[in-house]
Amino acid sequence: MKKVAILGSTGSIGTQALEVAEKHNLKITALSAYSQVEKLAEQAKKYKPNCVCIYQENYADKLKNLLSGEKIEILTGMQGLCQIASDKNNDILLNSVVGMVGLLPTLKAIDSGIDIALANKETLVAGGALVMKQAREKNVKIYPVDSEHSAVFQCLQGNENNKIRKMILTASGGPFFGKKKAELVNVTAKDALKHPNWNMGNKITIDSATLMNKGLEFIEAKWLFDLEPDQIEIVVHRQSILHSAVEFEDFAVIGQMGVPDMKIPIQYALLYPERKSCPTKPLSLTDCGILSFEKPDYETFVCLSSAIQAIKTGGLLPAIVNGANEEAVAYFLRDEIKFLQIGELVQSAMQSIPNGEIHDYEDILQADSQARAFVREKIKNDC
Repeated sequence: MKKVAILGSTGSIGTQALEVAEKHNLKITALSAYSQVEKLAEQAKKYKPNCVCIYQENYADKLKNLLSGEKIEILTGMQGLCQIASDKNNDILLNSVVGMVGLLPTLKAIDSGIDIALANKETLVAGGALVMKQAREKNVKIYPVDSEHSAVFQCLQGNENNKIRKMILTASGGPFFGKKKAELVNVTAKDALKHPNWNMGNKITIDSATLMNKGLEFIEAKWLFDLEPDQIEIVVHRQSILHSAVEFEDFAVIGQMGVPDMKIPIQYALLYPERKSCPTKPLSLTDCGILSFEKPDYETFVCLSSAIQAIKTGGLLPAIVNGANEEAVAYFLRDEIKFLQIGELVQSAMQSIPNGEIHDYEDILQADSQARAFVREKIKNDC
């Protein structure tokens, strides 16, 4: 029985992973949540893990009360996440937390030699060079969970020795596809959270609306598949049926298709290399009808162009972009800034904060902290 630990079990990826685990009789050894204490306790009672972690430590007493009588160890904070991530009794760690909080647990899992199903974008966006170097040294496998990267990973099976000419990452375009800046001046968080195809957490859904999500995936793809930025093409595909494709040296293009349901890439990562029945719907191409492909609007959606420029420049700039975006999105979700200000703040942080080389985790943490502080100060001064 494969033993699986899940960081971020109460989120969209985590809850779907538990469906997959239940269907295929996987042993859940650990669960974690940021602050959803009731949902975490409910999951713990059902799946009987060895331990649970609540990241927000002020919820610890409530969690203890909810799990009174259960033989489950209760952990808290970053220390708790890292304890779960580094437990060598686990066969695989699913890291589906949101934000920079996911980077250190990823590094701890790698250090312990534990394979990772990775759904935390920021791990590779901010620390890709460090993460992939350590993963190679420890012979740790990183299985992508994002639908786009999973699609590429699936397309590469049996083609490991064939040279990739180009990777085609598809994007839904989000709820504001086709709109120009003038039409986006007064859109609200409520408007931005109406994703046309996917059911995701708030932060990721806002990133999809700004196209930052695709920018982050662009950076991830560079590290996951050891590509140059010029080998990655982004194509807007509104139907979210073709999840991504690979063009090989002979110009043959191989793509992976399926219904827009994250359980497919989650299951592939957890059960790799096996393919088994998945708790989702089959794809009917005749029901889908026409599939369309268009170029992104880099001028309107400046978060996308900023992320691409960051990875082309390299160093700490991707971490700066990521930190500035996380902070700006938090302000937008609280209705404290406008939608277009997210991209403006990211661009301003890129231009204002000195770049540098990544030597260790502390370098990344400092760049992230500087970016967040910059955004807070700029919003304060502009107000």
